[in-house]
Amino acid sequence: MLKDIKGVIFDYGGTIDTNSRHWAEVLWSKYAEYHVPVDKESFREAYVFAERALAKYPFVRPQHNFHDVLSIKTKLQVEYLAEQGKLPMDERMLQTYAKQVTRPVVEALSGKYKLVLVSNFYGNIQTILKDFGLYAFFDDIIESSVVGVRKPDPAIYRLGVEAMGYEACKVLVVGDSFSKDVVPAKQVGCPVVWLKGEGWGGEVIDESLPDVIITDLAGLPALLS
Repeated sequence: MLKDIKGVIFDYGGTIDTNSRHWAEVLWSKYAEYHVPVDKESFREAYVFAERALAKYPFVRPQHNFHDVLSIKTKLQVEYLAEQGKLPMDERMLQTYAKQVTRPVVEALSGKYKLVLVSNFYGNIQTILKDFGLYAFFDDIIESSVVGVRKPDPAIYRLGVEAMGYEACKVLVVGDSFSKDVVPAKQVGCPVVWLKGEGWGGEVIDESLPDVIITDLAGLPALLS
């Protein structure tokens, strides 16, 4: 089904790191596990607030690793909830954790294809990739805070295609977000594998748009064999 592919563009958050599970859901599960007394809608507001703050202000530095990023995220969330009167200021801070990344898939494909990462991130994605031993597998990295373009703007995927040096029709995009990965990548002319999983809701979905739908990143290499 996927013919003449010469390169693969990977999304990072929700794709490589959690294998289709949105980070909001990952963190919400930890709120529930530690019995933090907030409802999910309040958490959603706090999550959105923190993500916007991280995109606007340089809380995250290039040297920050994965644990640092999660600590900063949850600190902003908890501070927001406290300021909104939805969580006491002395509430125990959440313990953050890192999901195991899907390194075998990336490593396997890197031996056959040129790989580029296209991600909405905070200026430290290289440090994160090095944390998990993934940095060496990517030929180029297009990071929103560095290039000044964020998904769902299709321009960020155009940059990914340009970094590949191939026609868009020969560059496969793999991502978990329908609105931020599938839609803009298709607008650029790339074939798309949608890693469909536990999203965060609120998206209008057209399952006829992606070329292939998978639910586990481990199934990707077989599609390209």
